[in-house]
Amino acid sequence: MSVLNGKKILLGVSGGIAAYKTASLVRLFIKAGAHIQVIMTPASKDFVTPLTLSTLSKNPVHSTFFNQDDEDAVWNNHVELGLWADLMLIAPATANTLSKMATGNCDNLLIATYLSAKCPVYFAPAMDLDMYKHPSTLSSFAALKQFGNVMIPAESGELASGLSGEGRMAEPENIIAFLEADLESKLPLKGKKILITAGPTYEAIDPVRFIGNHSSGKMGFDIANEAAKLGAQVILVAGPTHFKVKNSLVEVVNVVSAQEMYDACHSCYNQVDVAIAAAAVADYRPKVVASQKIKKAADEFTIELEKTKDILASLGVIKKDQFLIGFALETENEIENAKLKIQKKNLDLIVLNSLQDEGAGFKKETNKVTFIDKDFKIEPMELKSKESVAVDILNKVISHFSKL
Repeated sequence: MSVLNGKKILLGVSGGIAAYKTASLVRLFIKAGAHIQVIMTPASKDFVTPLTLSTLSKNPVHSTFFNQDDEDAVWNNHVELGLWADLMLIAPATANTLSKMATGNCDNLLIATYLSAKCPVYFAPAMDLDMYKHPSTLSSFAALKQFGNVMIPAESGELASGLSGEGRMAEPENIIAFLEADLESKLPLKGKKILITAGPTYEAIDPVRFIGNHSSGKMGFDIANEAAKLGAQVILVAGPTHFKVKNSLVEVVNVVSAQEMYDACHSCYNQVDVAIAAAAVADYRPKVVASQKIKKAADEFTIELEKTKDILASLGVIKKDQFLIGFALETENEIENAKLKIQKKNLDLIVLNSLQDEGAGFKKETNKVTFIDKDFKIEPMELKSKESVAVDILNKVISHFSKL
């Protein structure tokens, strides 16, 4: 999966012959799973039509501060456009547009949006050889880099003038590759390996029946997906669940029982930097598993249970430098029980759930958690979607490594 998947990208197109390449560029962004809005300078419409880019991007194309053909004169809000984007790319960036960006000469919607943008800005220059090397252009490059913008270098080849040399806008495929590489290099969990457990475990009574719980696995899968987006390599040990992951950075190990989950976690624990135990592991299992289906006969039936191995505690015992996070689902004395679990299992952080909180618990789209760290600092959170809770958990991981 591309790091561009799900990203909101604002593409600024200025008036150079290379503007014709933006049709291919937009298609590649869409193929990567990005959401695109396009802003064109008036001059760029001489090289590629707004209809083409609107059709490919599946969004209206913006060019002026208001639509002159619209009787209501609806304003194209450059501030909203700038705030919407996760990143802005100006391609092609002509000498004229680069100069305006560098000096703040705000005479069109593209420059106004650029000046309002809070997101990272990339620019792909496109111009003739001598223009590319002119001192004024070099000065624009230097100023924009100093502002924190990222330049996608022009390529060498045949130019529109008939000359051959540096100045061609990078090919769309190369722009995509540049953006992916640059974004990946800046991901906060790049180079980290994370073990995550998710879902329930099923403990067999006979070939048909089992002891289990109501965990859906959503919380663990949301953490895994978010960790992969942040650049981590993820090992997801999942009990029986219908959830799937599509990110190539997530390796799923499917298990059924607590013993299988224990074995899978221990097989990779010494390789990981972080372990997040979000699974709802059965505390007990039948001491004897019937080899055949148990027939309904007696009015009463007794199953003798034995404890399963405590996966989280066992990881705490052998912990070296790993950042170990556990979950606690409590119904009473929540804070006290969670603190005891931190001590008994050698945890760095615990994510406390209470079934007393409406909207929290199993088979819910939301969760309400309280973070408690090993120093017993307590941080209650608001009710949020499980995706947002996953972000909060991984922000704790990022904060931990930023202090090392």
